[in-house]
Amino acid sequence: MLLLGNYVNSDQQSMQRFAAMMSRELLARYAEQLDVRLVRPPVVLGRLRKGASGLGKWLGYVDRFLLYPPLLARELRWADLIHVCDHANAVYVPMLGGKPHVVTCHDMLAVKAARGEYAEISVRATGRLLQRWILSGLRRSQSIICVSDNTMRQLQGVLQGRCPPCAVIPNGLPFDYRPLPAAQARPLLAPIMWAGDRPYFLHVGGNQWYKNREGVLRLFAALIRLPRYRRHALVMVGRPWPPRLRAARDELGLGARVTEVVDVGNAALRALYSQAEALLFPSLHEGFGWPIIEAQACGCPVVTSSRAPMADIAGAGAIAIDPERPEAAAGLVERRLRDRAPLVAQGLTNARRYDPGDMVARYVAAYRAALSGCV
Repeated sequence: MLLLGNYVNSDQQSMQRFAAMMSRELLARYAEQLDVRLVRPPVVLGRLRKGASGLGKWLGYVDRFLLYPPLLARELRWADLIHVCDHANAVYVPMLGGKPHVVTCHDMLAVKAARGEYAEISVRATGRLLQRWILSGLRRSQSIICVSDNTMRQLQGVLQGRCPPCAVIPNGLPFDYRPLPAAQARPLLAPIMWAGDRPYFLHVGGNQWYKNREGVLRLFAALIRLPRYRRHALVMVGRPWPPRLRAARDELGLGARVTEVVDVGNAALRALYSQAEALLFPSLHEGFGWPIIEAQACGCPVVTSSRAPMADIAGAGAIAIDPERPEAAAGLVERRLRDRAPLVAQGLTNARRYDPGDMVARYVAAYRAALSGCV
């Protein structure tokens, strides 16, 4: 079983987590049935300049598309079955030599952006060419697993009748997230946060435009104008802030009320979820939305967009808001959080739907179907 992971320098953390989770869970649960290898494009020229833009991007292209294929060919001689863990690597599908394979499709955001469907972002010619290459690989795939119903609908809409057989297997929780008592959480939080017990809202996400991190700041600014939340702070976990985010924070007068936390581990993130007032996750678009179920599994109420797939993934255990109307959203959050217990209970119940063992069992069934040709 060959798992194709992502190039490390591409800095796609969620894709790295997914491939690592698949490898870990398959080895833990199916070691007697499967010999599993996780391989990624090697970082060769990319050592000279790391980055997803500029020279680093072009050096990465050489590593991924010129230096990697011969190495992949050697791995393919060993493999009976290939799982392309990210649809962005569907460019390698024509190189698989017709071997049984499945591809996981996480979202169509980059593809749709390259087609000019989002006014918020423009894509350069090289980016548009890459996305057409990815689509060509997806059309030639044996079978595709989508992480949400919304992703499958978008994939089928983009491929317009030229879509291979598809199924939906939602992501499982990538870590043993569960509620952590305050006494156990405090030592984990001390190195990354302020001293004391100041209450806080939490956001977890990257700097992609659709994560709407500036919208998170606007929602928080509206919340702290309400008497109930005048003492609250905001902790934003993810990648280092770009200049535009710092400018938005300063424009809103938030200053020291917002704490930037970069790349915490799972244990510290569990502590952050467990002690937060709520997770603020007003994304404009997502393929799945892992932080939603991570927070719910830790007993943290979730505030997320009333759009697919976020609303579908969150189920009843969330406060569904319009991410582009922060004032109205703040009032709704304040009213719903007056009684946190039902939200916490519903969130814990919902998170149990995303058991990693169930997810991997469904993938193993998909693998068997691919091996038998019954896709």
